Amino acid sequence: MNDENGTSPVLIRRAVPEEFDRLRQVELESDRLLAQVGIGPFLDVDDHRLVEAAVVFAAGEPAVGFVSVRMVDGEAHIDQLSVVPEHGRQGIGRALLDHAISWARHQRLPGVTLTTFSHVPWNAPFYRRVGFEVVSHPTPRLAAIRADERELGIDAMGPRVAMRMVL
Repeated sequence: MNDENGTSPVLIRRAVPEEFDRLRQVELESDRLLAQVGIGPFLDVDDHRLVEAAVVFAAGEPAVGFVSVRMVDGEAHIDQLSVVPEHGRQGIGRALLDHAISWARHQRLPGVTLTTFSHVPWNAPFYRRVGFEVVSHPTPRLAAIRADERELGIDAMGPRVAMRMVL
């Protein structure tokens, strides 16, 4: 449920390693939405994005969503943003994204990047509305992330783009 400002009233907090198993489950559950538009299945979810993250924020207790952020070429990079479908369309994903962006601003970083499916409504179109733009010339490590996605076969599931928000 959203509050009067249209934002989710759920608690956003820093995740702790003891709940990474739960966060992996959140990601698996959220992948069901992509399956509905013909994307997936993905390789087994592991915790490298969580363990290697600069910061992971969780929504709710127990978590119903999370965002993991790592550093890529001197900027914050959204590695994963997931919300369980039963809690979707309540502003939780946006609240998590806003929290990650605020964290990056507090760190005085120049921008936030991510990679995503370009044609899925809750992917690139959502990020565009928030202020991200498609990157034509990615930085070296961002280009390497895209290359890894292609090598893993993720691009075969649908067109993907790298995006950036200037802070």
